[in-house]
Amino acid sequence: MTIALALSVAVGCTAGDPDDGTRSGPPPTTRTAAPPPSPSPTATPAAPVSIPALIQREHTGSGLRLGTVLARTPAYTSYRVTYESDGLTISGLMNIPRGKGPFPALVLAHGYIDPDIYTTGRGLAREQDLLARNGYVVLHTDYRNHAASDDDPDNDIGLRLGYTEDVIGAALALRDSGRPEIDRDRLGLLGRSMGGGVVYNTLVVAPGLFDAAVAFAPVSARPEENIDHFQRPDGDPLVAEIDAQYGTPEDNPGFWREVSPLTYVDRVTEPLLIHHGTADDTCPITWSERTAAAFSAAGKNVELRRYQGEGHTFYAQWPASMDTTMEFFARHLR
Repeated sequence: MTIALALSVAVGCTAGDPDDGTRSGPPPTTRTAAPPPSPSPTATPAAPVSIPALIQREHTGSGLRLGTVLARTPAYTSYRVTYESDGLTISGLMNIPRGKGPFPALVLAHGYIDPDIYTTGRGLAREQDLLARNGYVVLHTDYRNHAASDDDPDNDIGLRLGYTEDVIGAALALRDSGRPEIDRDRLGLLGRSMGGGVVYNTLVVAPGLFDAAVAFAPVSARPEENIDHFQRPDGDPLVAEIDAQYGTPEDNPGFWREVSPLTYVDRVTEPLLIHHGTADDTCPITWSERTAAAFSAAGKNVELRRYQGEGHTFYAQWPASMDTTMEFFARHLR
């Protein structure tokens, strides 16, 4: 299945997913993305690492295959899966509810976990389980360079753009699969931490692909801010390569504007729900406040839920946040 879509991803939060506990650096559908409002890329070829270039690129997602059964519960069966995303094989985990479908489907984008220790489906385990128990097909992508996915050696120097590409490929693969359990016309997206940045970029570069999106404790929508917050203080050698390749924000502000989803927020067509704790010392809540303000100023359907005293891991108030999340998806996907 082919659709003219593209992506960008913010260099993401280096905090591990809360479920991980680590910290370290059918036939093809005719549904198409809504016509993008301005600003939109021109016909002039854009810089290779930029949102305009990635919007211009034609993307594919297909070949969803179920593999080993990982778990069977009274509510759902969990499988290893693979799918094709822009020529790469991407691995992941999929939970399929028991009972008569088709069920709405959700793509889950996990936070940063060191690829060297990452295993299939690691991250967002609580969400994988709860959402499947409540009648959603859940596809948790591993991303390229993770688990059994193919490698992309340029992903890091390319500001991890490929992660959003893999989310777009996951949605296209779900639609293309022809599986009777999957309602290809009801798709949602959920990401946390670094995955929240993937959510922002997916909405900007692929308007109309999903029906609604949720971001938990997301990173900044400005990639340079994530680099300064997470990588530069730790002396990550990749930072020097990025500075040399693209220039700093002071030296080359145009480049950094073109890799921020905030520059292209007018393209967004889906409702967005953001959850953020006031005591998050990993991804400051001010990042979500600024992003929500930008979406609102552009006339977009956005809601920011603040959780007093909650940290990045969302433990104490996670049940309440998930009740809100499921109510949100019920309104927009059912």
